[in-house]
Amino acid sequence: MSRERAKRLTLPPAKENIAKLEKVVKEGNYYGAQQMYKSFSARYVTAERYSEALDVLDSGAGLQLEKGQVTCGAELAMLFVDTLVKGKYAYDDDTLDRVRKIYKKFPRISVPQHLDLTDDDDMQQLSEAFAAAKVRVEGCSSFLRAAIKWSVEFGACRNGSPEIHDMLAEYIYSESPEVDMTKVSFHFVRGKNPKKFASTLVNFMGKCYPGEDDLAIARAILMYLSLGNLRDANGLMDEVKKQMQSKELDFPQSELIQFINYLLLTLQRDALPLFNMLRQNYKSSIEREPVFHELLDEIAEKFYGVRRRNPLQGMFGDIFKMMGGE
Repeated sequence: MSRERAKRLTLPPAKENIAKLEKVVKEGNYYGAQQMYKSFSARYVTAERYSEALDVLDSGAGLQLEKGQVTCGAELAMLFVDTLVKGKYAYDDDTLDRVRKIYKKFPRISVPQHLDLTDDDDMQQLSEAFAAAKVRVEGCSSFLRAAIKWSVEFGACRNGSPEIHDMLAEYIYSESPEVDMTKVSFHFVRGKNPKKFASTLVNFMGKCYPGEDDLAIARAILMYLSLGNLRDANGLMDEVKKQMQSKELDFPQSELIQFINYLLLTLQRDALPLFNMLRQNYKSSIEREPVFHELLDEIAEKFYGVRRRNPLQGMFGDIFKMMGGE
């Protein structure tokens, strides 16, 4: 009998180890449990019993996150995705549900409001809350970005699982102390829920600095268009207007929004000269955010076949590289 086969036979069923480890976690020995989760799962992986390794890591990530041990839970969640890759698990509804189940265990905690910023204790409380939020967002983001990469490799569409992109966008927006709407939009446009994206934009516009509202809309529309997705770009614009009207809010009126409206009409036909004229006429509005020029270059390539000299530079390129794009 080979050594590897002997290992497979001598390892107990994962259920036995999971029950033992749950007891260790419930006793409050989170660090000890963490080392055992990693050790047991590694043994199952070595024995090529990937399904049982996944069960151990799934259980461990969920329990640690439920107990507020975000760093431990995120580490096990990352190992869960790593095991999906090692076991060459296909992207399908069942595995996506397991990813979603772990995602839903990541804590959602509001940053304290109405604190006295002149009070040392309140400032300390706020500082600690910000630090904890950063750990949560980084942990969940690392897990979901890894899951997106796995989905690209094992059966999802070219941009990765739309469902996981939506999860990441929602978590970054809801949990980040200082929201980066460029990252939020990057993932929403690769998702499949424009209505949720619209409600997120409307919420953001209700609390952003003056002059940021039209930038947020323009960025979202241009990101959709840079993927060649005119349908959802139009759908998002209509949905944002609809939601703002229902809330009796004023839709932003600016030269930048005017440019976006003309652009959406122009892209419905073969009109490269008009596209270039719009870029020139609204140059000052476009230059309010450097990434807009990059997105428009991408749009020109997608809709009119204009080749880019230096694709994916700057902010847009940095986010793409962060996601593992070539």
